[in-house]
Amino acid sequence: MNRTAIFSALALLLACSTNPPTEQKNKNQRNTRPTIADVERGIRANIEAKTKEGNGYFNFSKDTIDLSLKLVRVHTEYLSVLGPHEFFACVDLATTQGDVYDVDFFLSGDKNQMKVTKTDVHKLNGKPYYSWKQRKDKTWYTVPVKQSSNRLLGVIEGTDKFNFTYKVKLPDFTAPASIWIPVATTDSFQTILNTKIKAVGKHQLITDATYGNTILYAQLQPENSGQEISINYQVVRHEKSPYAETSPNLAPYLKATPLLPVGDRFGVLANEIIAKKQANSPLTKARALYDYVIDNVRYAKQGKYGTGDANYACDSKSGNCTEFHSLFISLARSAGIPARFAVGAAIPSERNEGGVDGYHCWAEFYAEGKWWPVDISEANKYTALATYYFGHHPANRIEFTQGRNIAPEVMPASGAVNFLAYPVFEVDGKPDLVSTQFMFERDSTQFIE
Repeated sequence: MNRTAIFSALALLLACSTNPPTEQKNKNQRNTRPTIADVERGIRANIEAKTKEGNGYFNFSKDTIDLSLKLVRVHTEYLSVLGPHEFFACVDLATTQGDVYDVDFFLSGDKNQMKVTKTDVHKLNGKPYYSWKQRKDKTWYTVPVKQSSNRLLGVIEGTDKFNFTYKVKLPDFTAPASIWIPVATTDSFQTILNTKIKAVGKHQLITDATYGNTILYAQLQPENSGQEISINYQVVRHEKSPYAETSPNLAPYLKATPLLPVGDRFGVLANEIIAKKQANSPLTKARALYDYVIDNVRYAKQGKYGTGDANYACDSKSGNCTEFHSLFISLARSAGIPARFAVGAAIPSERNEGGVDGYHCWAEFYAEGKWWPVDISEANKYTALATYYFGHHPANRIEFTQGRNIAPEVMPASGAVNFLAYPVFEVDGKPDLVSTQFMFERDSTQFIE
């Protein structure tokens, strides 16, 4: 009898068996066999107990490392049953400064009572200290990994210094016109050493009351057709990590705006995502929403992309950085997590000068008494940096403005500005287009070799 016939006969015999004791015995064995769900429950129970013992922090010490951490997420995709009484779990835990440690846990026991026997820090902000290899006998061991730079993936850590030029060329027009252009300013992570503005027409710097953005406003005449407006900056930019803000006003960052709905289907979806990930703190909830957007939205410049319409992002599951972050903000606000939007430009890390391919936007959410920066579209492009971009923005960028539905002191006829990256240009009160170009040159003292 061949192997197929043997297996068929055994299957038929088992299917026809009516022996109750044997069936019950096999059922009991299956019920006592640990599952991935049991491992997840076991590691969560261990972390929860240790966090309670540490007055709200998971305290971790090994060699020269001494950390107080908060749970960010359990990597359900890496949970493993190594044997009847041996288990493996991988967990992200973050410091209050925003450094995220990927920690490997080994546990022993049974499905109802697991104890952590060994812990190892696998990664810091997505950079591995070691990798796993398998021996011929199918057992696993670790191999050290030499730390490498994220520069080729678009990230400059620490500090970056560069000149940045924002240039606008006016089209031909035959009636009075107005233009609103964002102006970058100094903040805690960005120092503007020098700003040179070459403007035309009757111009002034104005602000908006809600976000405090600075805007170059100019009234133009037909004789200004074809002329150029430019703003040149000398910038020192520092890598951004979670930061505290004195007396933060969180209320505006929980409200809906025309393209950032709050509640309704976004509330239902946010609750489903959070429940599925068993997230029970603002930090773990935000990470669950962050992962959802990465996993479900495709980076594609098609359709209504670039409008930052959360409804479009939710329906199409596609877009550019504005759709990624708009969907995240609507979901976060619907879950009671303050979240906000900012826009500027990402400075290339792999070269020292040249053009910059348009604007880039990002977001921040509020948890653990701090604003946590995220860049979800970049995390989607470079999955190896997904952990880094949850809590960090690199140094190689410049920020123009914050917020959505911006209302300058002098309002455009078209109303509040959705977000201000490219200029708003109106001829006789009607929107029109202008040519915009971004260029940069990195400080020669830190040129890339």
